[in-house]
Amino acid sequence: MERRELLDEAGIARVLRRIAHEIVERNAGVSEIALVGIRTGGLFLAERLRRLLKDAEGVEPPLGAVDIALYRDDVFVGLPRPEVGPTELPFSLSGKTIVLVDDVLYTGRTVRAALDALMDFGRPRAVQLAVLVDRGHRELPIQADYVGHKIDTTRKESVRVMLRERGEPDRVVLRERVDP
Repeated sequence: MERRELLDEAGIARVLRRIAHEIVERNAGVSEIALVGIRTGGLFLAERLRRLLKDAEGVEPPLGAVDIALYRDDVFVGLPRPEVGPTELPFSLSGKTIVLVDDVLYTGRTVRAALDALMDFGRPRAVQLAVLVDRGHRELPIQADYVGHKIDTTRKESVRVMLRERGEPDRVVLRERVDP
C-alpha cells in the first residue's frame, strides 16, 4: 500500500543532476572515473548520470554493469533459482575511481555483493557509492558518498523506485509492506 511519494519525475531529475555535479567536484572532473550500475535499477540510473556528466564535462565516462545474483549472501537460501544477468565491464578497473550506482541503499548487503563482484574483475584505485535513496537500517558498515534522497523508514516500510526504462513513470514512493 502506497503511503506517500518521495520523488516525482522532476525530483529524480533534480537529485541526479546534483549527484552528477558532486561527482565532478569531488573527482576534479570525470577523466579518471567509470560508472558501474548494479543491475537493474542502478544501471538505469548510471546511464542517466553518464549523460549528465557528459553534458557537464564534455566527456562521457566509461559505463559498466554488475550483476550480484551469485554474490548475494542469501543466494541459496532466499533465492531458490537465482536469475543471473551479465556483468559487463568493458574497461579496465585498474587505476580508475569506480562510482558504483544503485537505486536504494538499505542493509548494505547488495553493495557488499557488488564490491565482491567488482574485485573479481580487478583492483580499482577507489570505489565511491551513489544511491538515489538511502533508507537506513544498515546491517553492514557501508555508507553512500552521494545520496539523492535520505529518509528514515521503519522495517515495515519499503521504498519502490519506478523508472521510465521499466515502462513506468519516474517516481519513488514509500510503501507499507503487506505481509502475505
